[in-house]
Amino acid sequence: MSRVAKSPINILENVDFSINENIVNVKGSKGVLEFNIPQSISLEIKENIINVKYDETDQQSVALAGTTRSLINNMIIGVTKGFEKKLELIGVGYRAKASGKLLELTLGFSHPVKYQLPDEVEVETPSQTEIVLKSHNKQILGQAAAEIRAFRPPEPYKGKGVRYADEQVNRKEAKKAAGAGA
Repeated sequence: MSRVAKSPINILENVDFSINENIVNVKGSKGVLEFNIPQSISLEIKENIINVKYDETDQQSVALAGTTRSLINNMIIGVTKGFEKKLELIGVGYRAKASGKLLELTLGFSHPVKYQLPDEVEVETPSQTEIVLKSHNKQILGQAAAEIRAFRPPEPYKGKGVRYADEQVNRKEAKKAAGAGA
């Protein structure tokens, strides 16, 4: 039994929610999203509350029910409030500069790294070492943040690199030099 799928989803008053065959459309102030519901899942809507219905004997249906519920809930949150990811650049000379949909990163390579952001993602650089990504689509936002982080992931010895603002990097101790008299 899926505990996630059993909790209802509230449709906020400024959200336009519609189902056409197996496609869910969610429209709000931040944007429009759509999602294709799996065949074994159905939605029941009563008074601005959505309940996910599924076959509890089918293992795949149970797994898809929780995922479907989370995706639809994230769509509703995304079109009303939006999502945000913060990245930090740690390292001497590491800088970020945003201009429109292009993010230019200086990460210690011989050349600057230029990253073209997806249309749904907006970028801000409050300081040279901070990147703030915003979007109404949580999946695309997470993918863009992961691709930016992959250019120079944090290394375990000095902690240099691109990291999420809330990320904890496990630091390793450097190798000790053998004793001078050995």
